[in-house]
Amino acid sequence: MSYRSRSRLVIGIVLAVFIVSLMSGCGGAKKPTKLVIYTAKENEEIEEYLPVAEAALPDLELEVLRLSTGDLTARLLAEKENPQADVIWGTAATSMIIFNNEGMLEPYAPKGVEDVLPQFKDAGDPPAWVGVDAYLTAFCFNTQVAEEYGLPKPASWEDLLDPVYEGHIVMPNPASSGTGFMFVSSVLQGLGEDEGWEYLSALDENMAIYTKSGSKPCKMAGAGEYAIGISFAFVAARLQREGAPLEFVLPAEGSGYEIEANALMKGANNPEGAKRFLDWAIDDEAMNLYATYFAVVAKPGFPAPEGMPADTADRLFPMSFQWSSDNRDPLLEKWSGMFAAKTESD
Repeated sequence: MSYRSRSRLVIGIVLAVFIVSLMSGCGGAKKPTKLVIYTAKENEEIEEYLPVAEAALPDLELEVLRLSTGDLTARLLAEKENPQADVIWGTAATSMIIFNNEGMLEPYAPKGVEDVLPQFKDAGDPPAWVGVDAYLTAFCFNTQVAEEYGLPKPASWEDLLDPVYEGHIVMPNPASSGTGFMFVSSVLQGLGEDEGWEYLSALDENMAIYTKSGSKPCKMAGAGEYAIGISFAFVAARLQREGAPLEFVLPAEGSGYEIEANALMKGANNPEGAKRFLDWAIDDEAMNLYATYFAVVAKPGFPAPEGMPADTADRLFPMSFQWSSDNRDPLLEKWSGMFAAKTESD
């Protein structure tokens, strides 16, 4: 082979190596930036929060799947061996405890986690999950329907057992709704299991229907379909601001509550993107968004939303999320066996 031929061969090899290297580099630059987020947050919240998150994280394509808490919990457990989500955003702490026990979460300390109140995060270091807000039980009371039927405004859990309310109350099914589970769990923790089940049986006598969604009872009350919806406070406050003839009642015994929390999925396809999202999800920009809906958020110093009492945090019923999580399956099995006949169909 001549010198010129050998030179051409060497140049060709060098060019080939360069092109392969360049293509390989381009391939690296084109790694998928899609971030799959599972959430139980309400659609109204997602519509408001998501554009802000997208603006803060412009190189991430945020793909959000929204399901009710019970359905989301079941889906994540079913996907345990083949996770499809990168991050969980705003799902009940009681479910997060289950996921953590199943080894499904990757502990991560988002930036600024030291400013989050201790009761809003897992005790691990780094924490397996970090809370962002708390939703709490409220009775949504339609004053027009109440006037039509001569119904008094209930002030407590006990008041709801009055026979005058028969057929006028709706609440969420705890098997599908985190709000429903929160209410049932708070009753059982507050009254004790034997007395708590007696209370739920008596309440069932007045119940018209158990809904799939936690916000639906309040929306139905707001629309005048029923007089009372057992739901959560921010829906009642929002509908009231929008002109619905609603009053919302925080029960005298205290409002049961649940923390909405975030976590990184073990085996996430985009762990770095997930961490950046989790950083954003507890920063002040995100907390300001949550505080427009929730009177209790994970960092101190944010004002209560319009229409919510300033002392809402002092009206919370003491809850054990560990008890709720540990007893979730037997509690739901017993509840479904007793009361499922009044559950709305899909």
